[in-house]
Amino acid sequence: MYLSYYGLEFNPFDKNIETKYAYQSKDFEILKNRLNFIKDNKTMALITGNPGMGKTFAIRNFLNELNGNLYKIIYMCMSTLTTQEFYRQLSYELGIEPSFKKIDMFRDIQNQILTLARDKKINVIIVIDEAQYLSTSILNDLKMLLNFDLDSKNYASLILVGQPVLNSILRRNIFEALTQRITVSYNMVGINKVELKEYIESRIKLAHGNNGIFNEQALEAIYNACNGSIRVANNIITKCFIIGKSKDLQTIDSDIVLEAANELALG
Repeated sequence: MYLSYYGLEFNPFDKNIETKYAYQSKDFEILKNRLNFIKDNKTMALITGNPGMGKTFAIRNFLNELNGNLYKIIYMCMSTLTTQEFYRQLSYELGIEPSFKKIDMFRDIQNQILTLARDKKINVIIVIDEAQYLSTSILNDLKMLLNFDLDSKNYASLILVGQPVLNSILRRNIFEALTQRITVSYNMVGINKVELKEYIESRIKLAHGNNGIFNEQALEAIYNACNGSIRVANNIITKCFIIGKSKDLQTIDSDIVLEAANELALG
């Protein structure tokens, strides 16, 4: 196996790595602080970033740390929902049987949020991932769905997560009422060069791998190829292990990184 060849007990660059082993980049820390504010203040947030920047992983890390007795977590990630399907899914997530009519589901969802927040003292946090794909009707309904007591009270938190195009979408006049309710926003910029080196070294150490698997030129090449994306870096590194093992190389250099990046691009 290519992993054992480099002394690795498992692949520490796999996307399924436990959130407790999250690398604390500056990006990650800033986002986590923003999310903690949302948790404590029941408001709306907008989190954006290019694919592979770690948005979903950071959200997952944040949610996993919340006390299940105090928070009701609803995570939705579906890109082609109709308004009716959105309401039905949200109803299911809140533990209520969806009604046939949208207006009835709207009422039931609001009542359930009120029951959880006021009667059971449970904070509801709704996370909608890949939100750039939401229809205009759903985005418009969100502002009404979380409107309580003549818009004087907040009983749930909403976190919209998506690619940077979501910022452009929400700047349209039709969504002004929704954007006015967004009190926290952050665009992830990705991992920098120093952090990437620390990240790779810490991950290899986590899996008890050999020191110095990647030389300095290889680290530089990985950084240039990944454009700040941890996901891309992970894929390149894993491919490097496979290629390096096939060539009986104990140390991976920039040539192997370029070969790995090219294979991934072609694949």
